[in-house]
Amino acid sequence: MKLDFGFGAGVQSVEVPERNLLGVLMANEVPKGLTDEAEVARALAHPIGAPRLKAIVHPGEKIAIVTSDITRPCPTWRIMPALLDELYAAGCRREDISLVFALGSHRRHAPEEQKKLAGERAWAEIRCMDSDPADCVHMGTTDCGTPVDVTRAVAEADRRICLGNIEYHYFAGYSGGAKAIMPGCSTRDAIQSNHRMMVREEAHAGNLDGNPLRQDLEQAAAICGVDFIVNVVLDEHKHIVCAVAGDLVKAHREGCRFLDRMYLKELDRRADIVLVSQGGAPKDLNLYQTQKALDNAKHAVKPGGTIILIGSCREGLGEKVFEQWMLSAPTPESMIERIGRDFQLGGHKAAAIAMVLKNAEIYLVSDLDDDFVKKIFLKPAKSAQDALDRAFARLGPDATVLAMPYGGSTLPRVREG
Repeated sequence: MKLDFGFGAGVQSVEVPERNLLGVLMANEVPKGLTDEAEVARALAHPIGAPRLKAIVHPGEKIAIVTSDITRPCPTWRIMPALLDELYAAGCRREDISLVFALGSHRRHAPEEQKKLAGERAWAEIRCMDSDPADCVHMGTTDCGTPVDVTRAVAEADRRICLGNIEYHYFAGYSGGAKAIMPGCSTRDAIQSNHRMMVREEAHAGNLDGNPLRQDLEQAAAICGVDFIVNVVLDEHKHIVCAVAGDLVKAHREGCRFLDRMYLKELDRRADIVLVSQGGAPKDLNLYQTQKALDNAKHAVKPGGTIILIGSCREGLGEKVFEQWMLSAPTPESMIERIGRDFQLGGHKAAAIAMVLKNAEIYLVSDLDDDFVKKIFLKPAKSAQDALDRAFARLGPDATVLAMPYGGSTLPRVREG
């Protein structure tokens, strides 16, 4: 069977014998209801675990709306019109509302980037600004010792509304919810304190209960105080197919359940070989972003098996600390040991790749130089077909195969028993 995987602006095609193929993991079919702006308006009218927003906010209060930065796919411009209508219906004034882009550890935006994210209406009507990790208010400390340092515009607001999109996150379980505050509006030190728990066994994609990292960031958000959230789930074309609004935890959990119905893929068994890609540009511009597909694929491969990671990575590794860790480590194991005693953002993704290498070999099909790929402990392959042929040569002609053309979105999980 011929399978196509996105690779930059093009594709990588692979012939997989049907007798070896266990499956192709695509999004599940779910009943389609309202979409985009109409779905957001529906969610705002029917909040989960909280009263309607217009019953929470009051005229004269300073309101901070926290949303994602440009590195995230949250369609803020589609959420803001209905949200502003709800706030205005409560008597809130335009001059009292701020839209804060949660940068976390990422770079600042150019004004035109802020305008694109906010949408024409929000940009014209309210104040839009980046979070500032250099100007934070210390609001407390979590039980795990994470400082709750929150950007001043959010910390000093009377009401806080958090936006976000929900997708699988390789150590927080899911994105969305409290992540708008931590790491979104926090300092680098606070983020590192929280993220150091990524090496814990319970900190993995699709897991919320007992996930110490998720529990810590939700406690941080509770200390800060979040009055309301609006989170969305997107389809593969980046349209909103589900919106949830209301309580920080209860609404977020309902969104996570919808995401599972759409993207969680139950398996009877793991495969010897997993072919995985991010789906092409722009998600595979660098290895820092392509790593997300790799981390989901690890849940589908047998111990000692092979993951074939397909991604252009034409812009290289994509982050300075990540690059320094990958190129300076003597062994993959050394990165895992280092992250436990010296957590650094960027280095966390290097450690995540090393954790996959403990259980499987990784072929990288990319635009990177072969010698460079070898330096970062991966096996270079000139094409996905070449990598598959080599995997069969090692594991035998009866090796089983799973394909994940949109590996960053689909999460495999082996059925218990």
